[in-house]
Amino acid sequence: MSHGKIREDKTCQNCGHTVEERFCPHCGQENTETRQPFYFLFTHFIEDFTHYDGQFWQTIKNLLFRPGMLTKEYLSGKRQHYVAPVKLYIFISFITFFVPSLFSRSEDKDNEATEKHSIQKEKEDKKEKVAKIIDSVKTGILVEGNNKNDSIVNKSISKLKNLEDLIDKKEVLSTEKDQFAILGATSMKQYDSLSIKGGRNYKSLRPFAEKIFHLQDRGLKRKEIIGRFVETFIHTFPKALFIYLPVFAFFLWLFHSKKRWWYFDHGIFTLHYFSFLLLSTLIFILGNHLNSVLPDYTIVTIIMGLCYTTLFFYTSVYFFVAHHRVYENSKRISIAKGSILFIINFIGLLLMLMILSYISFITMH
Repeated sequence: MSHGKIREDKTCQNCGHTVEERFCPHCGQENTETRQPFYFLFTHFIEDFTHYDGQFWQTIKNLLFRPGMLTKEYLSGKRQHYVAPVKLYIFISFITFFVPSLFSRSEDKDNEATEKHSIQKEKEDKKEKVAKIIDSVKTGILVEGNNKNDSIVNKSISKLKNLEDLIDKKEVLSTEKDQFAILGATSMKQYDSLSIKGGRNYKSLRPFAEKIFHLQDRGLKRKEIIGRFVETFIHTFPKALFIYLPVFAFFLWLFHSKKRWWYFDHGIFTLHYFSFLLLSTLIFILGNHLNSVLPDYTIVTIIMGLCYTTLFFYTSVYFFVAHHRVYENSKRISIAKGSILFIINFIGLLLMLMILSYISFITMH
């Protein structure tokens, strides 16, 4: 609640109803003066943030450590102290796929700078070796007193210089590290010639080949293409996961009583469960980045490994605990239904990810 000055006029500016106290009983708008001191902007922001902050952290705590509790509370009507399921899912989805992108950009810049430095150093080392070989060949021939064989010296030097140019060109034109090779082809022309003799493999992979070779013709390297695919996939994944929400809820609806549980109830359970999955993904990603900056000690590796293992098993068990707590079946029935639902949705999510990967690859630019 803000501490803005209350208007003397008791008529609500939003709906026109009479306001006896601070808030309109009809629309809920606060009946305060429309013009406030400048500092009110900051105090109002802090009040709104701390209110949401307390509500948010209480929701996150229960979401992480009390499986199914948020769904039970929401369905029983206790909703004031928690973030609404849709808002919670959207917020966590945004955080999960925005924060890691900040790390990946900085890492890409560091890796690019390191790679350029190593390539430049390698070139300089090769040139230095070639120069030493040229000097040794020239010195060796002159020591023998074969001054009349200056032509041989010049030819030898010319061949070695050609070798140096060949090394440089090979670095530029190398396809092993910088380009993709699809079924032995490194260009669309080669792919078309091979597909005439080939079979279904060439036809099924043609969309991928066209996309890869088109990007490579634009000057993109193998690592850049992979980076763009990952970025496109990450941006598309929350949308696809959101689309799968009603499918997940539908499977829950099939396995439970239609009289006691509405499809809406299953939707709330799905939103909370998917929010937990996204939050677990965020924890894993942040842990992975943390592990990359920690010293490479055995004890650190063991601790991080234990943390990853614990998170994996906890995420796997979470669904069964939440399902048992919300739907209140016996443990045997809950485990049986949960296992079937877990397998069905695992296959469904896997198919969705395959479709998503294809769409992400074809639509990236």
